[in-house]
Amino acid sequence: MPEIASLILAAGRGTRFGLAPKLLAPLEGRPLVRHAAEAALIARPRPVFAVVGAHGDAVRGALAGLDIMIVDNPDYAEGMSTTLKAGIAALPSACRAVIVMLGDMPRVRADEIDGLVAAFRAAEGTISAVVPVHGGRRGNPVLLNLDLLRGAIAGLHGDRGAGPILAGRSDVLEVPGGPGSALDIDTPDALAALTGR
Repeated sequence: MPEIASLILAAGRGTRFGLAPKLLAPLEGRPLVRHAAEAALIARPRPVFAVVGAHGDAVRGALAGLDIMIVDNPDYAEGMSTTLKAGIAALPSACRAVIVMLGDMPRVRADEIDGLVAAFRAAEGTISAVVPVHGGRRGNPVLLNLDLLRGAIAGLHGDRGAGPILAGRSDVLEVPGGPGSALDIDTPDALAALTGR
């Protein structure tokens, strides 16, 4: 059974993007969310899950043909915490850790994902998370040690990911992150800037 899986959070409404579903916005001929999914599939952790909610059928369609297990989050309107919890609940019981990716981050590279895993293995499970840092700020994706964090994640509420539970911990390992770890697409202008339009 797998020890480390990947989890793509793709259930949000993306309200800052406007009426059109953000994760379906085209980038280089493919939906935004598919870029994150393809990076996850090039990287080593398996299985790969994606949690859908808002625009669920359309996001599921955008991921069609990929070796990804889809998880539905009927509570997506209550915020990111519900998406994270739904995804973690779907993981195989043997998973000790999970790579958490955001569906609106199209420039995360597979080697960066594998780098988080390598750092976690080198620390021999003594750390709660591995977090990339770029430009002095923590980014995504992150690796979460479920052996240490499962209870804290279960207590999350609202539109928050794992950031609040990692903020006060001294056992979070920071590693250098690339520009893609700091780039999420929240608005049409951000997408246009990325494409040079």
